[in-house]
Amino acid sequence: MNLRRSIQGGAVALVFVLSGCSWFDSGGSSSSGQAPEPSPTPTEFEQLFAGDVSGEAAAVTATAERAGAGLTADNIGVSFEATDLADPRLDPAQSNLDEQLKTLGSPALRFGGNALDRRTFWTSTGEKPKHGEKVTITPDDFKRLKKLVDATGSSVTIGVPLGAFDPGRGADMAAHAVDILGDSLVGLAIGNEPNGYTVKDVPSGAVRGKGWNKDEYVEQLEAYAKAIHAKRPDAPIIGPDVYDGAWMDAFAASGVKNKTAISQHWYQLYECDASKVPGRGPQAAKLIDPLAKEAAKKNLGIGKSKADAANLPLWLEETGPTSCPGTNDTSLTNASALWAADYTMYAASLGVERMAMHSMLGACKGGAPMSLICDPADHGDRSNEFQVRPNMLGLRLLVPSVGGHFTKTSVSGGGTMSAYTVVKNNGRTLVTTVINANDAASVGGNPVTLSMPLGFSVSSALQVYGESNDVKSATQVVPANPLPADVPFTGEAAVDSTGASPSTSDEAEDGKLRIDLAGSSVTVFMMRKG
Repeated sequence: MNLRRSIQGGAVALVFVLSGCSWFDSGGSSSSGQAPEPSPTPTEFEQLFAGDVSGEAAAVTATAERAGAGLTADNIGVSFEATDLADPRLDPAQSNLDEQLKTLGSPALRFGGNALDRRTFWTSTGEKPKHGEKVTITPDDFKRLKKLVDATGSSVTIGVPLGAFDPGRGADMAAHAVDILGDSLVGLAIGNEPNGYTVKDVPSGAVRGKGWNKDEYVEQLEAYAKAIHAKRPDAPIIGPDVYDGAWMDAFAASGVKNKTAISQHWYQLYECDASKVPGRGPQAAKLIDPLAKEAAKKNLGIGKSKADAANLPLWLEETGPTSCPGTNDTSLTNASALWAADYTMYAASLGVERMAMHSMLGACKGGAPMSLICDPADHGDRSNEFQVRPNMLGLRLLVPSVGGHFTKTSVSGGGTMSAYTVVKNNGRTLVTTVINANDAASVGGNPVTLSMPLGFSVSSALQVYGESNDVKSATQVVPANPLPADVPFTGEAAVDSTGASPSTSDEAEDGKLRIDLAGSSVTVFMMRKG
């Protein structure tokens, strides 16, 4: 049996879950619901440790000095397949989807994906699909979506099919979206990944011939935009919904009016053959490899440079850990929770202003591996109680940082560890998020010294944790609570003039919190001044 040490007094606990909720797998790749909070509900922040704390000590320095970008509600978002628009469970009265989404604050919502151009047909007059599309979308579907965005306070972007060239139909869809969704609609994307429309790009999903190129895309894009703006002159157009920078240039240089954002797609582990591109194969360990940050900086930097040149914001409309088939094992790991938190904060700090993790309202077992949310019903059935995956638990921890601006924050030592701080409330609140990706199974945890501006102290903390990076469907949540009076710390502590080590209550005088942080965790410290 694994003995886990509670944070309170360093005592050994013979329990597996002390607080919060867990997300675990009851059948290989399907998830169960969240466990209820324990009784009595904890009143102090508690951690679990997989073993003795033996990791490298770390020093995290948080400042209140702004470093530029901010984190908004739109940085925490969910992308769905366009065909999900026809799902009656979007209606808050028909499922718990709205409740699950609200745990992300007011998340950005996006509807697009490969299904947009290949399986989605729009009609407002009851027509039948013209080109074998499998799912029909109507104005009633937008009315149902409006109920969802009203319930969650979300903004939304909608994809308009370009697979079958039909500007008139696209304009009709766009006009209904504008009229029904109102101010919650912030962008219309014409087509999804148009740089991948040919047999060479998508052998089983080609919608254009081999001569398809950027010039033809721009010609058709402009035809759609002209038809849309003839009906609704203020309709916001985003694009090109691709990874390739050259296509971003083509969109930016087009004659489309009311261009609202450059929209980019990018997946961290994009190479399904792990031997082809070192560090980019679909294995959980690659999510937390330092190469991941380097790749994100380089590839998101392409989009940011194109957006800046066009004087437009950069929106990462579709992203995720991997789009490779057969990667449920990677997506179910605790590492995906650590990655989701780290990647989202990093992308926002680089200047990405809107971001959506690609998902679908499909089955937990056999559905999209990277989906934040899924349906636990048996194959062929549907339920109205959606469940979340570890990556969504990681995103939930970012909600306290929404509305803040990133500050200069540094990490020294600590192995595989990163940290972000935002300042809020006119400088009275700091929120520091520490991602400890050192494997809990190997190190247990790391002694961390968090230095904060004088006058600040930690008011509460919360955490997601797994007993290892690789553990599947077992990410646990430690709810927000004040720190206990005695915080375990195995590192070298400073001493005051009397020779005593400072306690939690001395933070405001010392400006430092010394704490052992569990490995394989994301911890959020909320600090207040005075």
